[in-house]
Amino acid sequence: MVIDFRVRPPIPESYVEVPELEHYLKLYQKSSALKDFDFKKGWDALLAEMDEAGVTKAILVAEDFEETLGKKVPNEAIAAGVKKYPDRFFGLASVDPHKGKKAVEELEHAVKDLDMVGLTLWPCFHKIYSNDKKYYPLYEKCLELGIFVVIHTSVNFSSVSKLDLGRPIYLDEVAMDFPDLRIIASHAGWPWVLEMIAVAWRHPNVYMEISAMRPKYMAREHSGWGPLLNYGNTILQDRIMFATSWPLLPFKRSVEEVEALPLKKSVKEKWLYQNAAKFLNIEA
Repeated sequence: MVIDFRVRPPIPESYVEVPELEHYLKLYQKSSALKDFDFKKGWDALLAEMDEAGVTKAILVAEDFEETLGKKVPNEAIAAGVKKYPDRFFGLASVDPHKGKKAVEELEHAVKDLDMVGLTLWPCFHKIYSNDKKYYPLYEKCLELGIFVVIHTSVNFSSVSKLDLGRPIYLDEVAMDFPDLRIIASHAGWPWVLEMIAVAWRHPNVYMEISAMRPKYMAREHSGWGPLLNYGNTILQDRIMFATSWPLLPFKRSVEEVEALPLKKSVKEKWLYQNAAKFLNIEA
């Protein structure tokens, strides 16, 4: 069994072209499942791909960086997918910190009324660091609501965002200020992987997911992923989750590439399913 911790829903709002992000389509055009996906079949086609790869459950992500880049995938649209297939999906809300009090209210609505299980934030697209105080009311609300937060922590290919916005070191301050907040670093911090490992090792409330990064490259020399395989096979084996950021990466190939990594069999099972199941309180 496999749980995918980051999947974009098969709805038009997710695929609105944003000029500042056009490089993503060029970058992923060869590996993206988009080129083969039948959007006319929508949810049925997505579930068929998940079934083929053994992905039993997935987290659907909303997007909100409306104030900076003009894009929003509404929380309501994510909730509709979860409601339609409650045994297959969880919903991850998104709000724009630049909206201030309204963003906090939107988050509360998403959790209390739409049954979202967590929040996802995009420092690179919000154009602020993860330790920016604009985020702090949202972190506080996450604690109040008992939910986790997933934060983009990696390279970005936006034409208007600084690369430095994705560095894991800024999560260190967040984890210090909110030691009870469960934080998931999306994309596992590449290319600052050793820095990511240091932050996660230092803070037991910091986790990682590997979405949008082809697993096969993690085993290649000089790829920068060495520390993740080393520590992810040992002391941090319980804090790494599989994710694709579908359709940026296809399910079946991604699962197969994780299974081929030089990790202990028990660790592969943790990455692919057990860690996420425990995190989400899914009964075996």
